[in-house]
Amino acid sequence: MKRFLRYLLRFFITIMVTLLLVAGALYAVLYRCCNGPSKAAKATFVTTFLETGQLKFVPNLVLSEEEIKEIVDANKLKPMETEIDETGIVIEHDENGGKGQTSDPTAKKEVFDENGVRIEEYPGRTFFGKMMIIKDPSQVIVGTTYPWSEYGKDLDKIVTLTGGVGGVNGGLYQSDNNKGGSPYGVVVSKGQIQYNKPNQRGLYLIGFTDKDILVIENLEGMKADDVKKLIEEKHIRDAVTFQEEFKDENNHFVPLVINGKGREMQGLGSGSNPRTAIGQRKDGAILLFVTDGRGAGGHLGATAADLISVMLEYGAYTAANLDGGSSSSMYYGGKYEMTSVTFYYQHSSWRLPDAMVVMPKQK
Repeated sequence: MKRFLRYLLRFFITIMVTLLLVAGALYAVLYRCCNGPSKAAKATFVTTFLETGQLKFVPNLVLSEEEIKEIVDANKLKPMETEIDETGIVIEHDENGGKGQTSDPTAKKEVFDENGVRIEEYPGRTFFGKMMIIKDPSQVIVGTTYPWSEYGKDLDKIVTLTGGVGGVNGGLYQSDNNKGGSPYGVVVSKGQIQYNKPNQRGLYLIGFTDKDILVIENLEGMKADDVKKLIEEKHIRDAVTFQEEFKDENNHFVPLVINGKGREMQGLGSGSNPRTAIGQRKDGAILLFVTDGRGAGGHLGATAADLISVMLEYGAYTAANLDGGSSSSMYYGGKYEMTSVTFYYQHSSWRLPDAMVVMPKQK
């Protein structure tokens, strides 16, 4: 018995020493990143961790509040007006009555599948992403788990329950412990306001009008009644919200491209993380873009500058950032094209309350 206890004690001592060594090594790496010669590495480290849900405290381990604030202030996106000139988007019809096919005879003919969808791989410098292009914007709606409960559902289940063929994660939500049942801000699905509590600062409504135009509406200072009026006046059929806020507690951004012009920034603009973004071309086609990051595939992730560059490359007239990080995921045709970067959910997604869902093409 004594011999067993000695072995057990040695085992626990070995484990504790190993953990202390690992913790010490990690701390040394963090300290080196923040106090080494590279200011860019320091800024990337701080801005990246501040965008996470559970690891915002990490920069505070090696930097003071004043140093963190200085870095945040020096690396962010400049304000951007979101008044969209809707006349710049012309949604035409193909020979079968579907939307989103340009009649320009000089335009390169695009190849889509039976649902009017195409997915392309996009290998970036610090990320790997996939772009889903949907020819007909009326096919993209918001699918939800309404009526809300404590737990949300995986992306594939939301797509299936909505009757869709694919989709990506949607708006801001309570992600603690991966319960995912409660959205934040505002959710509109098929013309019905399913959630209306604009309590967070910096909220933007991201969604579609009944004319299938992608809009990005600033909700700052609005109460529930104001939001309801906005939705009615703008004829919003489907929408979610995400947050624009640059400070130590939260580091988010929303508008990316307005009227064909990319958003300007100072410094790095943002950290590197998994991302989900939505855009619309001038011909009405919808762009859904998802990237990896946080070590998945050996990648850090995408920055705001990356999202803007990719969206402009794909012809976005309007584009916005959606919820990202561990929530970023893409599903289509019965399989995950992009899964959560979280190890435990690397073959699926986090539980979500809502998603941008692609409906099948009407025959």
